[in-house]
Amino acid sequence: MEKTIDESKQGERLILEPKVNNTRKLFIESYGCAMNFSDSEIVASILSEQGFNTTQSLEDADLVLVNTCSIRDKAEQTVRKRLEKYNAVKRINPKMKVGVLGCMAERLKTKFLEEEKIVDLVVGPDAYKDLPNLLAEVDEGRDAINVILSKEETYGDIAPVRLNTNGVTAFVSITRGCDNMCTFCVVPFTRGRERSRDPQSIIEEVNDLWNKGYKEITLLGQNVDSYLWYGGGLKKDFIKASDIQKATAVNFAQLLELCAKAQPKMRIRFSTSNPQDLTLDVIETMAKFDNICKHIHLPVQSGSNRILKEMNRLHTREEYFELIDNIRRIIPNCAISQDLIAGFPTETEQDHQDTLSLMDYVKYNFGYMFTYSERPGTLAERKMEDDVPEDTKKRRLAEIVQRQREHSEVRTKEYLDSIVEVLIERQSKKSDAQWSGRTSQNIVAVFPKEHYNIGDLVKVKVTDCTSATLIGVAIEN
Repeated sequence: MEKTIDESKQGERLILEPKVNNTRKLFIESYGCAMNFSDSEIVASILSEQGFNTTQSLEDADLVLVNTCSIRDKAEQTVRKRLEKYNAVKRINPKMKVGVLGCMAERLKTKFLEEEKIVDLVVGPDAYKDLPNLLAEVDEGRDAINVILSKEETYGDIAPVRLNTNGVTAFVSITRGCDNMCTFCVVPFTRGRERSRDPQSIIEEVNDLWNKGYKEITLLGQNVDSYLWYGGGLKKDFIKASDIQKATAVNFAQLLELCAKAQPKMRIRFSTSNPQDLTLDVIETMAKFDNICKHIHLPVQSGSNRILKEMNRLHTREEYFELIDNIRRIIPNCAISQDLIAGFPTETEQDHQDTLSLMDYVKYNFGYMFTYSERPGTLAERKMEDDVPEDTKKRRLAEIVQRQREHSEVRTKEYLDSIVEVLIERQSKKSDAQWSGRTSQNIVAVFPKEHYNIGDLVKVKVTDCTSATLIGVAIEN
């Protein structure tokens, strides 16, 4: 459980169907959050028009790109190790070019070109459309960099290619950036201010995915509940918008409903929510439509009001409980998951106990838990001493993880002898005789293959479970 969303895919090598006339080979790896994986699909789409087909062979690549994460030091160190591997290959194939994309590129900028001599180009999250120009610079023997953050770029006009897809699930990016300025988080500095994508382009992408056979989408953003379209630009500019723009504005609850109605048979998920921005109308919209999945990822980070204030989280423990109570009241079968940080600066033993008691109140279905990692440039790094000893951080994290395991087991046992609907996504990792898929609540379920296929929605009778997985048998629909 000690992993980020999508860390099971860390370093995933991405490949798409080749274009016959393309002659250059692109090797691309992604690390970090779901947004990075989505961005890599945009990059591959742009480069496909520049003559590149993707390859899974690093040694054969003309261009190697790594899409990076800066959320924790561990993620950055992983990327640096990969650059060492690229360097070894480049000594054998000196014509190979190497580029760094994403949040590390934005954070380190020119330092990458200076410190990592292997790197030929550095491209921030808002500059991917400039890749053709940057590659022309590199082809002429010059280093290239563009890390300028945009106030408008959403890539809504780029049709992403689907990389290493199972043909069943896909990401649809709806917002970029974040305005929340949590003191521990580097995202506002690496991805810029919040801006929302044109809802019409989102619906068109959803419709296109359904027509291509996809059965589930995840609406994606650093903070999806802040989605607000009124004609473009930063959300803060909404106060300057005309009355007509405000009257026709689309918020996240309305976007959810548009997507649900556009494709009533397609499952719809979203990630990630912020507690202060998740409104009742979103919860009510989820309850209204069967095809909107009943799962909310709701990061809390700490159960202590004092630490929440230090983190600039903009919600209290009590407000979080009220939100949880509303979710349980309106959607009784809704799963809730969390992000938690152990050992934030000044965290006391009582603060830690407050976190454990909050977990006891909510009893999350699952979660993603970490020790605090100081990130350069954040307010916490500039103003707070990282004063919790590492052994204390690790002990508190272990206690949080153990508590979550107990709660996850309680939650999965609630499904024993019940019938759940499972979307088959892949073969089970533990048995080639079983399918693996997820319920509406985002809980993994496995069952015998029989005559079913990937992409089928199957009713499954739950006969057993672990703390993370439902085990059952298919029943005739």
